[in-house]
Order: sequence, then C-alpha cells, then structure tokens
Amino acid sequence: MKIATWNVNSLKVRLPHLLDWLATTQVDVVGLQELKCEDKAFPLADIEAAGYKAVFSGQKTYNGVAILSRHAISDVAMGIPGFEDEQKRVIAATVNGVRFICGYFPNGQAVGSEKFAYKLDWLRALTAYLHAELAAHPQLVLGGDYNIAPEDRDAHPDWKEEIHVSPPEREAFRALIAAGMTDAYRLFDHPEKSFSWWDYRMMAFRRNFGLRIDHLLVSLPLVDKVKSCEVDKAPRKLERPSDHAPVVVELDV
Repeated sequence: MKIATWNVNSLKVRLPHLLDWLATTQVDVVGLQELKCEDKAFPLADIEAAGYKAVFSGQKTYNGVAILSRHAISDVAMGIPGFEDEQKRVIAATVNGVRFICGYFPNGQAVGSEKFAYKLDWLRALTAYLHAELAAHPQLVLGGDYNIAPEDRDAHPDWKEEIHVSPPEREAFRALIAAGMTDAYRLFDHPEKSFSWWDYRMMAFRRNFGLRIDHLLVSLPLVDKVKSCEVDKAPRKLERPSDHAPVVVELDV
C-alpha cells in the first residue's frame, strides 16, 4: 500500500501533473494540500476518471485539503475537533484499515508574529487530536505539508530564516513524534541535502536550496511494515510545477 502526500499549490494549475503522476505511480492513497479551490470547483470527474475516489475540504484562493484513494474511503472527518478555524487545513479518512490524516500546517510567516502564534496553537490542537485518533486507530499515518524542517539536516546549510526551523516549531514536531509516531523518511538512509520544497526564486531547485518540510509520520504499529519512503522529485522538474515534491511511503499492509 503506497500512501503519499503532496502540496500541489493550486489544484487547477497542477491537475495535469497530478493526473499524469497518479497514472505513473499508481499510489493507493494521496493527501493533497493547498488546493486553492472551493468544493464546487473540485475536479471530481477527472479524479474519478483516473480511478480514484476523493473527499475534500476546499477554500477559495487559500488552503484546502483532499484525500484521493483507489480503495473505499470511510469515516471521513474534517478539521480539528474543538479547534474553531475558518481555514480548511485538515481532513481524515480510513482506507484499508489505515487511518490517514492529511494536514496543511500553517506557515507561520515569521517568528513572533500573530500568524506564528496561530501556528503554535494549531499544532497544540493537532497534537491533542492525534492522541485521540491513535487511541481509536492504532494504524495511523499523519501526512502533509508541515512547514517544519525538524532537524538541521532538513534545511540547506545556508538557510538563514528562523521560520520553519525555530525551536518552538521543532519542539511541536517532537510532540507529534512523542504521541507515538515515527518519521518514515528517517527509517532509511538518504543523501545529504534531501529536501521536498524549493522556492521558485533564485533557481533554488537547480541549486538544491531547499527544506524537507513535507512528512509522513507513521504510528508505532506500522513501523515494521514500512518498506520505503522517498521524495519523488520528478514532478518538480516539470514546467509550471508545484514548489513541493510528493513524498511516498510504501507499507506492507
């Protein structure tokens, strides 16, 4: 079972890339972030023609998340219970006995800003939600654009910004791990400077000036079932790409 996460940065613009990628990879489940479209504009017919079912929570211009699956989708939930938020950032569903939570984590803008405070509040609410979900669903994957590079090796050495690498953000990431999760990517050896996001500016992708901020965390009962976890950089090389690359984990379930 292949589960993926991909911030498409506008589903309308990136739909041809997504459909080609689905046809090539045949992933079982993919969580999408930053749809930037309302539900009425979601390209459901195109997704279904590609052989996938879909559940989605969209928002005009910003945010938006979706889960696509080749298999039956059940127990769909949207948002973080008890956390009032107009921003569409979380969707969860169960596929083949695996609970998948797809999240588009807040960017935070700058350390110390109001948006940064919102990010930390959101992360605390998500962590509490994760604890509850793990109690109900021992086999769980938390995927998405976390907007956090959890360790120094997950950011280019010349990255000078505080955002994405600040101590509070990294502490929040560790809290998710402490809930009973494991970073699937770190179960394997990867080359140095392995990233999942590269700015559009200053030829960042060509220079490999990036961050690893897209993650798939797996619950402890799934750790022994993880066969691989890779960043697929091929879509980032296309014309008019998303600034993020998909991350794919393969599970023996």
